[in-house]
Amino acid sequence: MGTQGEKTSKREGSTPVNLKSLKKIVTIMNRAQLTELNIEQDGIKILLRKGPLASEGVATMVSAAPMVQSVMAAPAPAPIAAAPAAAAAAPAPAAEDANMYTLTSPMVGTFYRAPAPDAAPYAGEGSAVDNNTVVCIIEAMKLMNEIKSDVRGVIKKVLVDNAQAVEFGQPLFLIERKG
Repeated sequence: MGTQGEKTSKREGSTPVNLKSLKKIVTIMNRAQLTELNIEQDGIKILLRKGPLASEGVATMVSAAPMVQSVMAAPAPAPIAAAPAAAAAAPAPAAEDANMYTLTSPMVGTFYRAPAPDAAPYAGEGSAVDNNTVVCIIEAMKLMNEIKSDVRGVIKKVLVDNAQAVEFGQPLFLIERKG
């Protein structure tokens, strides 16, 4: 068993896996926009994968959060934690012109416009943004993931309500590109 405040997952005949460390690895994986990560340490092998699983046999299904599999002593990998598969996202609203950009959700989760309920929103309609401006947070698997703008411009429309569930690829903001 782990120390106080630290959760571990233990399969019979295996070494405990520190879930707090796994959450940190998932956060790093999301920030680095990795789709697969394979870790081996002290006889423990962990595969983290984002995207459709070949064994599912359905090309349109998308996993929003990494799939954590233990591939230690078992003949077939057993999932430790998995995100529900999301259906294909709704098409982006039609851009008014070529200068419009639709910022979409990189994951399934809950959309938040501000870092706390009583805090000002990161960005709203009329806000100037650049390539590294945080525009919202998406909570996924109890992790708060900052979402940054991909382009430089001005937010023309916020397409999602605060605290709304969002899907992978769902449009979040319409941004008019500048410069």
